[in-house]
Amino acid sequence: MKINIYSIIKPSKDEFDVLTKEFIKMSSKYAKVEVFYIFNKNIAKAQTIGEKEAQQAYSETYEPLLKGYNIALDVLGKKVDTYVFSSLLEDKNEVNFFIGGAYGFQREFLTKCDTTISLSDLTMAHKVANVVLIEQIFRALSIQNNHPYHK
Repeated sequence: MKINIYSIIKPSKDEFDVLTKEFIKMSSKYAKVEVFYIFNKNIAKAQTIGEKEAQQAYSETYEPLLKGYNIALDVLGKKVDTYVFSSLLEDKNEVNFFIGGAYGFQREFLTKCDTTISLSDLTMAHKVANVVLIEQIFRALSIQNNHPYHK
């Protein structure tokens, strides 16, 4: 199984990166997990113009990556518990998670994804959302493989 996480943030080497790498390492016995931080000139410029332009730039960046099973993370998405989250990964060859930029997603992009979930009603920094997501991915893989981490 291949799991890709796409996030519109600038790459950095910090404590969040260390945690992310640790969860990727722990997940590696069950799936290949990769994180892609995407922040290009088009997105940077669009974010200075406004919400609509920024959302369009996010969609243009992400739409070519839609393949396999696609899950968008959005505040308006379904709230799921860990077991339901785990079931989203079952029997899939490739799963792609998309975390939007500062302005969220266009509704049109969300309809192109297989499902949309919310990690929380709380607003989180993108780096925090990445760590929460990757921890939940490891937890889901642990459930599927009867690993005691979830308990």
